[in-house]
Amino acid sequence: PHLDTLASESVVFRNAVSTCPVCCPYRASLLTGQYPLTHGIFVNGPRLPADAVTLAEAVKDAGYATAYIGKWHLDGQGKFIPPDRRQGFDFWRAHECSHNYWKSPYYGDTPEQKTWEGYDAFSQTDCAIEYVKSRAGKPQPFCLVVSYGPPHTPFATAPEEYRAMYDPEKLALRANVPAARRTKARKDLAGYYAHITALDACVGRLRAALKANGQSENTILAFTSDHGEMAESQGHGRKIRPWDESVLIPFLLRYPKRLGSGQCMMDAPFGVPDVMPTLLELADITIP
Repeated sequence: PHLDTLASESVVFRNAVSTCPVCCPYRASLLTGQYPLTHGIFVNGPRLPADAVTLAEAVKDAGYATAYIGKWHLDGQGKFIPPDRRQGFDFWRAHECSHNYWKSPYYGDTPEQKTWEGYDAFSQTDCAIEYVKSRAGKPQPFCLVVSYGPPHTPFATAPEEYRAMYDPEKLALRANVPAARRTKARKDLAGYYAHITALDACVGRLRAALKANGQSENTILAFTSDHGEMAESQGHGRKIRPWDESVLIPFLLRYPKRLGSGQCMMDAPFGVPDVMPTLLELADITIP
């Protein structure tokens, strides 16, 4: 319901694609505005070089405060990521990568490992709300990235109240799911939808915080994902596949000040390298 409401007030990109549908290449393109052929990240694991001017560095040069919360997945196999490798983000509550979404680890400004309480997306949302509150009434604008780990495997680890909402036997499947894979597809989708619904609640809480602090109407709000999920369509699981289920991603862009407050459906192709220059232009910041 919260994402539906956001979509009703946003530009909805119906043909947004993850240009290279796997975590690290997507994230590198998101931050640099570059294609993988330029930034050099094609698979999970390599460290993003510091060559390009990133989104965070561009907005910092324009006077913004910068913050990053959640999954980073751009620093190779590291755990603690020192300030000189944070690509321009100052406020830092992040971890390279973990698929344990309960009491998952993170780091702040020191190498001391900390732990998110409970389901990490909920605690990360709490942290983001506190950051939003801390910026209220200040003349300096801010750029905040909240990077959730789910919806992602393992699918069965969403909070119980959300898992209870989806009966695998009652879920509709795409026609391109082979008969032999339908039982697994329904089981995976039930967990996938449960994670998504939990994140929907997080989006609702974040939007409520922006509104309560007077930041809703003059803040650019973008919602997207790094890739899709095959969910046994075409006989495949996971991502990194050249089909819509893997490549198509949500992209919602809300900015009433410049884009109006109603819904606008956009059918033009929109790839991840388009995100950074689009956000910078909306904010009247020079595109590097």
